[in-house]
Amino acid sequence: MLRILLIIVGFFSVSLGLIGIVLPVLPTTPFLLLASFLFYKSSPYLQSRLLNHKYLGNYIRNFQQYKAIPIKVKISSLLLLWVCILSSAFIFISLLWLRILLIGIAIAVSIHILSYKTLNKK
Repeated sequence: MLRILLIIVGFFSVSLGLIGIVLPVLPTTPFLLLASFLFYKSSPYLQSRLLNHKYLGNYIRNFQQYKAIPIKVKISSLLLLWVCILSSAFIFISLLWLRILLIGIAIAVSIHILSYKTLNKK
């Protein structure tokens, strides 16, 4: 029963990671790392599939090996983050406190992204 629960939570975590690719305030890598761990505990086959996935596997391997983010991912993440936050704050929201909150979140997420080393191509 525990194995099935871990697999279900692992798929849920992968889903959140996929959503995080397009939603700038939802991180991708932590959810994929969690899914990898859950699959490691419950299904080596699913963990292998995740680690060898054409697109998602790189997120996990790069972070596990180097604790770094590729420059292209940093730039695209920050660009998408700020476009979404600023357009939301100034086009769709009229409450000043909510605008300030959104900008504060964007600053915190930017600092978090920039705090990781940049992965150099080797």
